Amino acid sequence: MGRTLSYPKRASNTVNRYKHRATYDLGAIHSIVNSSQVLHVSFNPGPEDPFPTILPMIGQMGSFEFPSASIDEPLECYLHGYVSSRIMNLARHCEGDGLPICIATSKVDGIVLSLTPNSHSYNYRSVVLHGYANLVTNEEEKLWAMKLITNSVLTDRWDNSRVPPDSAEMSSTVILKVTVVDGSGKIRDGSSSDERKDTENDDVTRSVWTGVVPVWEQYGTPIANSTNRVTEIPDHITSFIANQNKENRALAENASGAKLQ
Repeated sequence: MGRTLSYPKRASNTVNRYKHRATYDLGAIHSIVNSSQVLHVSFNPGPEDPFPTILPMIGQMGSFEFPSASIDEPLECYLHGYVSSRIMNLARHCEGDGLPICIATSKVDGIVLSLTPNSHSYNYRSVVLHGYANLVTNEEEKLWAMKLITNSVLTDRWDNSRVPPDSAEMSSTVILKVTVVDGSGKIRDGSSSDERKDTENDDVTRSVWTGVVPVWEQYGTPIANSTNRVTEIPDHITSFIANQNKENRALAENASGAKLQ
């Protein structure tokens, strides 16, 4: 059996509640990040603003230095943004290791319905990463990261669009490279869990339905733009939809522990 790489446990990333649901495995954590359409990125905007800032961004785990690195190996997180946004300006002028940021994302696989409101839950997969963000200044790495992120939106979309980006597009787009210091994931699956005082109460168990409502993201039929002149929906789009819908359904099914109808 091969070695499993994990993020180190530190005060900032150690899961304290429901420790049995925690994972520090690189493969599990990176897979959750790369399957998320939106990453929530938080940072300290500065002493003049008392509130922490959190932004929805798109990003992807990858390695420019080792492009063939697998999902369970050490990777950086690349984030896509606009040149004059606050997070980019802060990273541009940050000294030392870079701008300290936190990245979080969650995927819901089911609604868990229990006998009491207190025991209701979700089947979910969640991740928190901590790291230092720096602007990518190498043109080759920037293009590589833009392709990586574009293809995370829809597989093979980069090669099936007008590329490369022109000078104006390159100037307005900034890529943040996050060197991850630590991370953790938390995963819940299975059905409801209730206390014995309720499960042994016939009046309660006969009157309250319990179980899991599976939840998964479903991609619909593409709708052409009014200016679209391509008559057939390209294979890279239809294949992506079919594969993602199948995968998302399977994740919800596995989390529920039962075969979906």
